[in-house]
Amino acid sequence: MSDVKSGAENPSVGESAYNWAAIVEDLNRLLRLKTTPIGMKLFRTTEELAAIPKLRRPKTIHTTDQIVAQAARLGWTVGFTMQDLVGAQCGAVIGLHAQDEAWLSGKHMAGVWFSTAADASAHQHAMDVVPHGKYTAMVVSPLAAGRLNPPDICLIYGTPGQMIIFINGLQWSGYRKFQWGVVGESACADSWGRALRTGEPSLSIPCYAERRYGGVLDDELLMAIKPRDLLKAIDGMKKLAANGLRYPIPQYGIQSDARAGLAVSYGSKEQ
Repeated sequence: MSDVKSGAENPSVGESAYNWAAIVEDLNRLLRLKTTPIGMKLFRTTEELAAIPKLRRPKTIHTTDQIVAQAARLGWTVGFTMQDLVGAQCGAVIGLHAQDEAWLSGKHMAGVWFSTAADASAHQHAMDVVPHGKYTAMVVSPLAAGRLNPPDICLIYGTPGQMIIFINGLQWSGYRKFQWGVVGESACADSWGRALRTGEPSLSIPCYAERRYGGVLDDELLMAIKPRDLLKAIDGMKKLAANGLRYPIPQYGIQSDARAGLAVSYGSKEQ
């Protein structure tokens, strides 16, 4: 299990390491994103939040999905603790609430989301979560603002077409096959939970709660990714674009002779 680095624990990586305005400009140019790319960062203490410019604190009780949406849909920088969250499910994914026996039982979901108590518990055990006990607060903020210096992970919302080009960019060099899981409800465990816990690029199908409370659009998927891997994806997408493989993907026509198009997209190219 890889660890999550807080701002205080990773001082060597600063603003000079990432030009966030340029990174977001590249993302928008390459993918034409509709939703603001944001960062997410865990902190050991609430006192650390005081150093973050223009930080907002919740004035009422929210789901984590709502707070993430305030950054992605409204452009806010928001810091929060477990006391700001509606319940254990939201806090446990990001390590702000214990993944204790009561939480692992999933009893609150039995008969609602899952047929039996055993099914509900199996779901809880299947979720990727940040271990509890190290962090007390989290901040979410638009990447372009550069306030998280750097974030633990970046969150990119996009359509399936945008996501496959993004993934192709990740696979341009050092190819590997990506495999992701789907826990169903509480799919934030598939995205930010998994990325924070493992450090791996993590794609998810946002769940009911993310769409109902977090404003996630019907056609959006979510990629959670470390900053270094985001840069790798952008570099790969630039190389693909130079080969004519870019977003939006132009429709060729379902009844056209495919040979001319395939010769361009899949033909050999001298290195």
